[in-house]
Amino acid sequence: MIIISSEILVERPTQRAILLGEGGKMIKKTGIMAREELERFFNKKVFLETFVKVEPDWRNKERALKRFGYDE
Repeated sequence: MIIISSEILVERPTQRAILLGEGGKMIKKTGIMAREELERFFNKKVFLETFVKVEPDWRNKERALKRFGYDE
């Protein structure tokens, strides 16, 4: 089994609410679809853990960009 922990960053709480959906339905649907696709790709069972976090203005912070591999 492959274990994957993912983190989705957004800049505003309203964006987080959109991604989560009512009662978490949207993030669950997205997670299921992603997990199924990953299982087909790897031909193994996948445990996918997803977090949606709010970090204001992260796209303009050099440290955050470096953390995600966007360094010059």
